[in-house]
Amino acid sequence: MAFNKNYFLLTLLLFAVEVMIALFLHDRVIRPYIGDVIVVILIYCFVKSFFNFAVLPTALGVLLFAFGIETLQYFNIIIHLGLEKSKLATTVIGNSFAWVDMLTYVIGILIVIIAEKSFTRSIEIL
Repeated sequence: MAFNKNYFLLTLLLFAVEVMIALFLHDRVIRPYIGDVIVVILIYCFVKSFFNFAVLPTALGVLLFAFGIETLQYFNIIIHLGLEKSKLATTVIGNSFAWVDMLTYVIGILIVIIAEKSFTRSIEIL
């Protein structure tokens, strides 16, 4: 385990952006789509803040995690947990499955992989 302050600062920045989106944007593009793209980048940066895992396994792990959460939405996990009235739970976990969300997660992870490859000269992909 090795703390990486750059990834942690990115995590904080992306978290602030996500909070701003959640609180102040109620549109049809940024909140539902761009927010989902950003959230997987946020999770990736959070993981990389504490672990020096290779890019590709970390990115794929985050993608599978996001797919897992989306699948739980399909099965109405919020209702099964009795949290349907919790604004925090419905915001964090989500409350509706959408195939397009899977695509936004893939786009976010592709951005991560491209950024890692572009911004680091010597990248350990695997």
